[in-house]
Amino acid sequence: MKKELKPDTWLWVVVQNPGADEQFLGQEYQDQNVSFIPAFFEKEDARQCLIHMTTIKGNKYEAQAILYNQLLQSAAENGFMVFILNADGEILQKIKP
Repeated sequence: MKKELKPDTWLWVVVQNPGADEQFLGQEYQDQNVSFIPAFFEKEDARQCLIHMTTIKGNKYEAQAILYNQLLQSAAENGFMVFILNADGEILQKIKP
């Protein structure tokens, strides 16, 4: 079942290097040439899914909340899609901002 996303819906994303040179942890489907920002409805889902994501050794990662409209704006400015995922990394929704 699709949850309705409104501009003021809070989502969870994984942030790389929180507090310093922080940025969203983007991912890529190389075979489809698609870059996306994984987003989650629950903080715990973001934390659990982190083990399935491509990360850089030595960097710190943290789940942080962001408003849906802010996430879409940032994704659009940087050429990313937004994929809503569950804790297992399964795609629930694909959003092209």
